[in-house]
Amino acid sequence: MITEIGAFALLLALAFSLAQLVLSAAGRIRRSTVLAAAGEGAALAAFIGNLLAFAALMHAFITSDFSVSNVANNSHSEKPLLYRIAGTWGSHEGSMLLWCLALTGFGAAAAILGRTLPRGLKAVMVATQGGLGVVFLAYTVFASNPFARLTAVPVEGRSLNPLLQDPALAVHPPFLYAGYVGMSVVFSLAVAALVEGRVDAAWARWVRPWTLAAWAALTVGITLGSFWAYYELGWGGWWFWDPVENASFMPWLIGAALLHSAIVTEKRGALSGWTVFLALAAFSFSMLGAFLVRSGVLTSVHAFAVDPTRGVLLLIILGVTAGLGFALFAWRAPTLSQGGLFAPISRESALVLNNILLAAATATVLLGTLFPLIREAATGEAISVGPPYFNLTFTPLMAALLILVPAGPLLAWKRGDAAGVAQRLWIAALIAIGCGLLAFALVSPRKAFGAAGLALGFWLITGSLAELVERTRAFRAPAAETWRRLTGLPRGAWGMTLAHIGLGIFVLGACFETGWKQEAAETLPIGGSLDVGAYHLVLETIGGVEGPNYEAERGIIRATRDGAPVCTATPERRFYPAGSQTTSEVYICYQGLSHLYIVLGERRDTGPQPVWLVRAYWNPWASLLFFGPGVMALGGLVSLSDRRLRLGVARRKVQAA
Repeated sequence: MITEIGAFALLLALAFSLAQLVLSAAGRIRRSTVLAAAGEGAALAAFIGNLLAFAALMHAFITSDFSVSNVANNSHSEKPLLYRIAGTWGSHEGSMLLWCLALTGFGAAAAILGRTLPRGLKAVMVATQGGLGVVFLAYTVFASNPFARLTAVPVEGRSLNPLLQDPALAVHPPFLYAGYVGMSVVFSLAVAALVEGRVDAAWARWVRPWTLAAWAALTVGITLGSFWAYYELGWGGWWFWDPVENASFMPWLIGAALLHSAIVTEKRGALSGWTVFLALAAFSFSMLGAFLVRSGVLTSVHAFAVDPTRGVLLLIILGVTAGLGFALFAWRAPTLSQGGLFAPISRESALVLNNILLAAATATVLLGTLFPLIREAATGEAISVGPPYFNLTFTPLMAALLILVPAGPLLAWKRGDAAGVAQRLWIAALIAIGCGLLAFALVSPRKAFGAAGLALGFWLITGSLAELVERTRAFRAPAAETWRRLTGLPRGAWGMTLAHIGLGIFVLGACFETGWKQEAAETLPIGGSLDVGAYHLVLETIGGVEGPNYEAERGIIRATRDGAPVCTATPERRFYPAGSQTTSEVYICYQGLSHLYIVLGERRDTGPQPVWLVRAYWNPWASLLFFGPGVMALGGLVSLSDRRLRLGVARRKVQAA
């Protein structure tokens, strides 16, 4: 009965989204406050209907209702409760329902919180959001119905992919989809701005908080996914330029560019057309990610295996939705105000260069992701584009961007003073260069690129701190006055500083882990040993372990350094009977910021006694890879709490050029 209620609620959500589109559009055309208000009410009703449908599907997973096809194909009664709940969004159908829940949720929030928007702009935004809801809910109801019943009910289900039965990945999709779908509000605001022909400071102030919220959620989602890949897949890495990884990375890059471009539009009224373009592109890249993950054109552990028919439908949705948005942009963009002029050396110019580099970086990722698909479709020849391409093209662009980041906030609007900025940053530059030279000389002269990367990371951190010191003039006032100035800084300034410092922390971790990583692999009998870095590992025993829904071989591996015990590692080799799948459960021994990463491989019985493949990695400073993005996301949230960006604060006029 609950399943039928959920299916009916999903149909109601589709009907209410259609009503939201029609009523809001009619309210705009007829300039009727009543119709517009009814459209906003329909947005809230669509969200409630979707929420009920999602709760009903979750109930089916929790209670193991195998009469529902989605549950039978992706769950098992022996799974722990957490993974039965996560199974709700662990399939194609469930993930699309989560997408629709986020889409209608953001639409309802935009309708409720948009009190200060001009009526016409708000009505078009709500109508556009309703149109997106109609498209994706119709796809879910008619092509990916999560409540489809089975005529022959199985005794047990097929279970969720064991690789997805992990705490980090259980919470990864909600954050990722909040980031993906949060960009839909930005898309709707861009469409509304083009229809109304107005892109001003008030509009930019509305774009920024929605972009910040989506970007911060996407940062957390990508980081959780990276952390899951790091310790669940057992390959010792954290990023492999997998096409599905790229699918989430591209909207993140565009979102970062949009955040910076919107500042120029708000402060100076410039780059209005470019800001609108980025707002359209951000959600378009999110939809592209949905297509890549669910179309079946990619082979990835992250991807959902679905039939090509549904992939074609998603491609049509992407083409129609993004196509209409960019066609409207091509028609209306020439009518938008160009804003004020600025000198080549100014904060505006720095932000423009920031956007150029981010856009170019996104283009290289897009090319590397889609080129193999285009080549195979055109010639039938399968090729792959791997890390060497991305390292060669993406890395130089980002390095140039990282050099620019600390200087931008210190430049004045309209006309800046490059010499003055250099005077403020010379200590930061000296520290960064010194740290890079020290790493080059003491750690390993052969790691020149790694040392340069460390210098960039320290440059970001020290440069951001220097900008904070300059804002408060900490060296020119008593301690009490300095503290007063620090606490009096806008939260947006603190958020920007935290985000830039977090980026620097991540760069340090990425460069050190990539440049100085060590690995070793041996087939070991009981009592066998191998060395990795400064650590000596001994395989002491192998024993059987019974889990809630798996059987495992668990190794006991003693790790020592210079004869002193470091840790007792317990990596596992797990077998899941429900799906007849085998996985490796790695063990990470935390040594400060660094990781001793140990994987137990398959058993081999080719000799007089059994042996096991043991792989070990020494990943220095690896914790910074995940701590840095956390600081970046925190910076986004701190900025979002700034009263100047709160949804509902009165509009502000564009500053004079």
